[in-house]
Order: sequence, then C-alpha cells, then structure tokens
Amino acid sequence: MRKFLIAGNPGKTSNYEDALSALGVTPVTTLHVPDTIPYEGLILPGGGDIDPKLFGQLNCGSRVIDPALDRLQLAILKTFVLEKKPVLGICKGMQLINIFFGGDIHQNLPSRDLHQYNGTDQVHDTFALRDSFLGKLYGCRFSVNSAHHQGVDLPGCGITYVQCCFDGVVEGLCHSFLPVWGVQWHPERMCFSHKRSDTADGSLLLKAFINHTLS
Repeated sequence: MRKFLIAGNPGKTSNYEDALSALGVTPVTTLHVPDTIPYEGLILPGGGDIDPKLFGQLNCGSRVIDPALDRLQLAILKTFVLEKKPVLGICKGMQLINIFFGGDIHQNLPSRDLHQYNGTDQVHDTFALRDSFLGKLYGCRFSVNSAHHQGVDLPGCGITYVQCCFDGVVEGLCHSFLPVWGVQWHPERMCFSHKRSDTADGSLLLKAFINHTLS
C-alpha cells in the first residue's frame, strides 16, 4: 500500500490521517527528517503561525509560534523537494512552502475577521485560474472553509498564485515545475465524515494529489 508522510505532531493530525486512509493510502505522521524512499508524497499540515525570523521580519502580529517545529517541517520539505516528490501544503503548510522558496507572509491580514477561526471554520467564496490544478478540479469559482489570520504575501521563486478570495487573500499556489501545491483551506475538513454542504468536496483535491494527477 502506498505511504504518505504527514509532517506534524503525532496525535494532532487525525483528520488528515482519516482522510488519507479513506482514500486507500497509509498515512505516517512524524517530525523526523525522513529517508523519503518509503513515501510517495508529503502533506504539510495546518498549525500555528510561522517564526517571522524565517522570512526576515520582526513579530508584527504572529501569535502561537513554535520555531523548532517550523525548522523541522522545512527540513522535511527540503528532502521531498530535492527528490522532486509531490508535496501538498495545507494552511500553515502552504505558507511554509512559500517561505521555503523565498517568499514571505502577511502576519495579520487586514481582512482577518473574514478568515480566522471563530469557534468553527468560516466559509467564503474563492476564485481559481481556469487552467490551474484547482480550476480543473473545481471550476473557476467555489467555496472553501477558512481558519487563519495570516496569508502569503510576496511569492517565492517559482511559485504561482492560482486561487484567491474576493478580498485578494491568496488561497492556492503551485510551483512552476516541481510537483508542489498548496491551499490555504482545509480539504481534510471538507470530506467524508467532515463533508459539508456549503463548500466544495475536499476529497477531490486529496485524491488528485495521491494519484499524482495534478498539473
């Protein structure tokens, strides 16, 4: 059975593990920098805010920071990028991808009240480029969940933004030639037992990632 690595704290990634298991793969959660041979892909999960030192800024609104975790996740990401293995970043994971390639972060979005967790995920409309991996899966306009107060700002080298909210906040990205994708929303909370009627089906993205069919 195919194995996918989740670079998160064991015990805090059950939604990701459940979604991947439902799609027929074995999820392995670890924060050890791996030998990537046993794994077909990497999921960088959501979490707290990223240490601003990693993108050359002072703390201007970042809240819950775990510098050691950030550096471990970036080291794991590096191993997959060097081997050109598929990577999907979710929420914080998407932001880590942008930082890895030299981009930076809005530490406290002006429109954060529309996006940040308020006891439950928020939901809003988004727009995707027609020919992007998200446009091919969901069309040009679809709704997603939202639980963040930060967002990507300047794109990293090779990074293209392919989805945004109507306020301009970036909701999806991809690399120009590496199999690396990111979404600011949480597909694992939009499918199977967490499927919701007011958003797109997150399993479509996860299944496409697992099958390496994104382009």
